Amino acid sequence: MVRFIAHYGIHFIVPIFIAFYFYKENRLWVSIILLLGILIDIDHLVANPMFDPNRCSINFHPLHSYWAIALYIILFLLKKTRVIGLAFLLHILADTVDCLFIRSEF
Repeated sequence: MVRFIAHYGIHFIVPIFIAFYFYKENRLWVSIILLLGILIDIDHLVANPMFDPNRCSINFHPLHSYWAIALYIILFLLKKTRVIGLAFLLHILADTVDCLFIRSEF
C-alpha cells in the first residue's frame, strides 16, 4: 500500500502541488502539462508482458531509458521546455521510487 501511495502520489499529487506552489500565474496549464507526463508510459505497449508489477521501468522501456532521461534533463534546463522536462522527470522519479520498492521486497 505504501508503494502504491508513493508511486501514484508522485504521479498525480506532486505535479499539482508544484503547479499551484511554483507556477501561480499558470496553475491550470502547468498542472495539465505536468499530469500529462504520464504519457511516456505509452512505451509499455511494446513490452511483453505489457504490465509486470515486479519489473523496474527504468532503462527497460525506451522512453524510460537513460538516453531518454538525459533528453528530459536537457528539456528541463531550457527555459522554453522546462515544464515539459519537469513533467517527464517527475514521471521518472515516480518510477524510480517504484523500483526502490521492488528491490526492497526481495
